Amino acid sequence: MIPGDTSRVRPSRYARIAGALYMIVILGGTFAEVLVRSRLVVPGNVAATAHNLLLHALLYRSGLAVEVFYCACNVPLILLLYHLLKVVNKNVAVMMAVFALIADAVESASLLSAIAPLAMSQDAHALSGFTAEQLNAAAYLSAQLFEQGFAVSLVFFGFSCLTMAYLIVHSKFLPRIIGILLAIEGMGYLTNSFTLLLAPALEARIFPYFTATAIAEISFSLWLLVMGVDDQRWQRQADAGIVCAQVNVQ
Repeated sequence: MIPGDTSRVRPSRYARIAGALYMIVILGGTFAEVLVRSRLVVPGNVAATAHNLLLHALLYRSGLAVEVFYCACNVPLILLLYHLLKVVNKNVAVMMAVFALIADAVESASLLSAIAPLAMSQDAHALSGFTAEQLNAAAYLSAQLFEQGFAVSLVFFGFSCLTMAYLIVHSKFLPRIIGILLAIEGMGYLTNSFTLLLAPALEARIFPYFTATAIAEISFSLWLLVMGVDDQRWQRQADAGIVCAQVNVQ
C-alpha cells in the first residue's frame, strides 16, 4: 500500500516496481498487437481473416488474455507514476493519471469487440440463421471495431504522454531527455489516431514513421527498472512543494 505521507515513501522502490509493470505492459502490447493481431487480421480481406482466426484460435485467445492482463497491470502502474510525479506538479499529475485511466478503460471496453469473433465461431447453433459469409464479415467487422476503439484509447494515452513528459522535464530526479522523447511519442499517438479516424487510407502510410517513437516508453521503463530515481532529489522536490503550499495558504 502506498503511504499517504510523502516523508515515508521510498521512491526508488516504487520506481522499480513501476518499471517492471511498464515492461510487462510494453511486452504484452507488443505480443498482442504485433505478434498476434497484425498476423491474423488481414486488412480488407474478410475470408483470410476468418480463416486465420479459425486456424489460430488459441493464438488469438492468448493475445486477448495477454491484453486483458496488461490492461489490469496499467492500473497500479498509473497509481505508482502518479505518486512518483505528483511532487513536481500535483494538478498535472492528476491530469496524467486521469488521461491514462480513461485510455485503459477505453481499450479494455474495446476488447469486447475483439472477443466477438470467438463467440461467433463457438455458438454455431444459435447463429444458424446466418450464412458462413455473413458470420465471416461480422467477425472481421468486430476485429476492425476493436482497432477503432484502440485508436480512441491512444488519443487519451497521447495526452497522458504529453502531461507525463511535462512532469519529467520539470522533475529533478529523472532525465529530461526521456520527457522530450515522451512528448514526441505523445504527439505521434495523437497524429496517428486522428489520422486513422479522419483519413484511414493515409494512416497506413504514416504509421511506420511513428513506430520508432516507442523508444521513449522503452527508455523510461528501463530507467525506472534499472536506475530508479534519486531518493534525495525526489525528497527535496517533495519538501519544496510542501513549503510552497504552506506559503500559499498563509
